[in-house]
Amino acid sequence: MNIFEEYINKITALILKNQKFLKLENLNKFKGIVVESPPSEFNFDLSCNAGLVLGKMNKINPIALANKIKDLILKNLKDFENIEIAGPGFLNLKLTNQSLILNINKILESKETYGKKNSNSTYNIEFVSANPTGPMHVGHCRGAIYGDVLANLLKFNGNKVTKEYYINDFGNQINNFAKSVFLRIREIKYNEKFISKENLYPGEYIIEIAKKIIDSYKSENFNNFDQSLKLVKTESLKHSMNLIKLDLKRLGIEHDNFFSETKLIENKLVDKAMSYLKKNNYVEEGFLEPPKGEIDKNWKKTKRLIFKSTLFGDDTDRAMQKNDGSWTYFANDVGYHMDKVNRNYKYLINVLGADHTGYVKRITAAVSALSKNKTKLNCKVCQLVKLYKNGKPFKMSKRAGDFISAQDLLNEVNKDSIRFMMLNRSNDVELDFDFDKVLEKSKDNPVFYVQYSFARINSLFKTLNKKLNDEIILDSKSFMLNDNEINILRKVFEWPKIIETASSKYEPHKIPYYLYELATLFHSYWSKGNEDQSFKFIENGKIKRIETLAIIVLVATVIQRGMNILGVSLPEKM
Repeated sequence: MNIFEEYINKITALILKNQKFLKLENLNKFKGIVVESPPSEFNFDLSCNAGLVLGKMNKINPIALANKIKDLILKNLKDFENIEIAGPGFLNLKLTNQSLILNINKILESKETYGKKNSNSTYNIEFVSANPTGPMHVGHCRGAIYGDVLANLLKFNGNKVTKEYYINDFGNQINNFAKSVFLRIREIKYNEKFISKENLYPGEYIIEIAKKIIDSYKSENFNNFDQSLKLVKTESLKHSMNLIKLDLKRLGIEHDNFFSETKLIENKLVDKAMSYLKKNNYVEEGFLEPPKGEIDKNWKKTKRLIFKSTLFGDDTDRAMQKNDGSWTYFANDVGYHMDKVNRNYKYLINVLGADHTGYVKRITAAVSALSKNKTKLNCKVCQLVKLYKNGKPFKMSKRAGDFISAQDLLNEVNKDSIRFMMLNRSNDVELDFDFDKVLEKSKDNPVFYVQYSFARINSLFKTLNKKLNDEIILDSKSFMLNDNEINILRKVFEWPKIIETASSKYEPHKIPYYLYELATLFHSYWSKGNEDQSFKFIENGKIKRIETLAIIVLVATVIQRGMNILGVSLPEKM
């Protein structure tokens, strides 16, 4: 149920039926016409821009047209008690009490699905994909939570979503990781001093992995790195991925699928992708110019396989082979994305770190070529997280080596606070994570404030000996809402639109922001009772007005749906 969608359909249908009367030659399929919430200074439930849009389009005075549309609505639709024309031709509409009751009842009857828009599409969201060389760090947390909540949001709308993790378990970096573990094994088993060198991993977790391997392979000598490489690499990657999965679980995240780069190479998926691109004349052998503005001593003009990515909107064509003829990292990624395309997802979403912005165009071009523009790839870049405490940049311990681990963060604040606050701003801007704020029990801590609103509602229902799912019957004869209840109801009406926008634009940050606004309206109304006895919800152990109870249930309903999408708990008391 979406009140804005319902009334735009009613109004546009009425305009279409009376097109000749309104002297409208061009309707342009009502493009650009919306019904939405009016600005707060207008005491109305809805606003429609039909007069303004259609007036300009048909060269008719927008205000005169809006007045004609107003008369038609009042004559033919019994939903509105008052309509006023505002500004250059907006229609501000106020619902009748009967319409308010009808819409409240619709929400109460569809609590579990209120706001849901049945999309029924297929998505693959690849997120985190941290290098499997140790535990997650703080930088991964934002993308991890963004990807997980986006998946929840799309699932809420009825889509089938696969949450995927791409394991970069191939190449020199992994060999260096395995060598670091091997040298720690030698240090523990044979007292050889570990000498930290460039490309080696110094973190304490490397020692823990080494100890686990020694315990599991007591008879192994570990005398020669090359001979032990396969065993050490396999075991090190297993233990490292276990660390990452544990960090993710602590953040409330579980992936559906883990895709190995090594398996990609072994199954020759890159070769298959190149064959497909060659067949369609999207790759060719040739030469690339040296990188602009760079002087690379190692660069030499070498004939290699080149992807014609400029055909698909990229700035330049891309090399698929290195100087030695081996596949580039990008070529491996093309092979991986061909596999995703072949799994028949309609939409692919890649959640990337701040340092991957320049990678977006080339991989988007590759998916367009591989799917012949049938599969849509959207890359979402999550910008950096800056930690603050006592108003200053906060540097936690670096037990993991050269980075701050996710576990360090979880030791400071709980999962709920991390999940909510990591989404409190759009993914494409830097986020300040203030430890003082997330530990406060005040309005300045958004997650606490939203949770506290639900706890207050639960305490009220406990006092009344009622349940949130109890039936509520509104009497149209005595129905009346005060200003606080009207403001809350109007905010509740916005929920489906928030879900729609957050889903279509992949902007889950809109949900915590909206929930905080709704919670603020509720707390403000609650506090009125402390200032004025007439605003008390309960009198002699009973609810004073059934309308108040209905509004409170609506608040609880939306907060439950929203916090469930965010993966944040709702304590019944705080």
